[in-house]
Amino acid sequence: MLEIAANRYKQVQATMSSPGQILMALYDGLFRFLRGARLCIERREVTRARELLSRAHAVLFELEMALDHRVAPELCANLHALYDFSLDRVQVARISAKVEPIDEIIRVLTPLHEAFAIAVAETTKRPATGTTGR
Repeated sequence: MLEIAANRYKQVQATMSSPGQILMALYDGLFRFLRGARLCIERREVTRARELLSRAHAVLFELEMALDHRVAPELCANLHALYDFSLDRVQVARISAKVEPIDEIIRVLTPLHEAFAIAVAETTKRPATGTTGR
């Protein structure tokens, strides 16, 4: 019963979130899964590391599928390449159980995560367009 309520809460929260908030939640989850997998590999908990890497893979795939190449083709092409690189490194980490591929993903995507965080914060500070101030 509690699990059903928690899932429903997550669904409602997702539908009420802005695209920027959803993007940040995906990135936050991605980094949480990557850091968790890294820690598990260091502890030689390979099965758990692979589970977390599978979750990271799913988030990266979702980010890649959400790209709208019609809106910003050059930006999307660059992001697509970064996500493809990251997906490849996740696979290498899953197979090899080594932390280096995870470190590469974190190193490459951290500046992007930080830039998105700034952009989302800036857009949430602005008043909604079309308001009359009455």
